[in-house]
Amino acid sequence: MDTIAAVAEARSLDELYPRLNQLNIQAGWSKPTPSLWASPRENFVPMQWSWAEGKQALDAAGRLISTELAERRNLILYNSADPNRYDTLRTIICAYQAILPGERARSHRHTPNALRLVLEGEGAYTVVNGERLDMEPNDVLLTPNWCWHGHGSESKTTCYWLDCLDVPLNHLLEPMFYEGHPQQYEPIASRPKRSPFIFRWEDVDGQLDQAKLDPDGFRGRRVELGSPALPTLALSMERHAVGTVTRPLRTTMNQVFCVVQGAGETKIGDQTFRWSRGDVVALPAWRGYSHRITKDATLFMMTDQPVMKAFGWLRSEALI
Repeated sequence: MDTIAAVAEARSLDELYPRLNQLNIQAGWSKPTPSLWASPRENFVPMQWSWAEGKQALDAAGRLISTELAERRNLILYNSADPNRYDTLRTIICAYQAILPGERARSHRHTPNALRLVLEGEGAYTVVNGERLDMEPNDVLLTPNWCWHGHGSESKTTCYWLDCLDVPLNHLLEPMFYEGHPQQYEPIASRPKRSPFIFRWEDVDGQLDQAKLDPDGFRGRRVELGSPALPTLALSMERHAVGTVTRPLRTTMNQVFCVVQGAGETKIGDQTFRWSRGDVVALPAWRGYSHRITKDATLFMMTDQPVMKAFGWLRSEALI
């Protein structure tokens, strides 16, 4: 009897299910795990990475590996949610990266959108589609989908930054493409002071001073970088005065922040993470969180808000 006839003549569910399996069909009413649930599951966990530890690790990597062997000397900040060893959160990955004096990192392009926040050092630069963009601490640089980009350093000291990309989202949806530059290092065509690929700290710092306090008490003084900066990633700087305790909030956005200035702590669920300059904190979707500021602080926020908004999945809820 062929499989189709066997399915048609099944005399019980016990006979039907294995015959359906032979056709790669599953009875929706008896699937082993539910496909719908009442609220987001807690898969990824809240986490913090220390810049003091990350910098030491990058310095060690600088002694042990060159840009000849590694396309990028970076250290991935992966979430401990088992069995993950790559994603920082479901749609976002972050990494600490360093470039040594006189080094150049080869140019390439890829479909994931990327950005970097400069942490320490001057004299390094990124080349994006032929534009040389000199990097200074707290600058934010963009390398959007399919833009050529490479790095170089004319500094006498190591330069450090934080990378953020939407690679996990690209992995989920699968439109991954990558290409190395045919000349290895992209030629420099211009060296602009201003560019759509960079948000200068000197500009953003002044804008933060002029920004109004969030009337809802969630985000202090806030400046959005771009509208949004990238199709899949929204970026902003938030400034909080010492003594501030923000209203508890939860949102369907995945959020990562890096501390630009100051110190404080963030409570996520029943966990508390104390942070200072350069530290990175992962805020998984739909987890209640609140900041307590112990020293005037500025936080660089990276979220997948454009994705959630585009699909109508963006929700936020005050918890007080």
